[in-house]
Amino acid sequence: MPHARQTNNMIGIKLAYYRKKDWKRFLDSIDDRKSMHVTWKEWHKSYLKTKKDLIKEGFEVFDIEVDIDELIEFCKIRGIKNDGKARSQFVTNK
Repeated sequence: MPHARQTNNMIGIKLAYYRKKDWKRFLDSIDDRKSMHVTWKEWHKSYLKTKKDLIKEGFEVFDIEVDIDELIEFCKIRGIKNDGKARSQFVTNK
């Protein structure tokens, strides 16, 4: 999910980026797996489309590479499920 921030009269959007090598571990760690793409390739295709569309709309896009251990710890410390809302909060804090 995109997250906005203002930079030099442009609105910047933070997008969570998951590394291919982390995909299985990522899926194993999330609580909303059924709503996530099954493969990294499917997710990445959707990610690139979203990024391209945002850039076309005039946004500055910032890729936020998600460290799975940090994400898990973020959720654990806050006592929250590792779902889309939590991942949005995680990326916003980066």
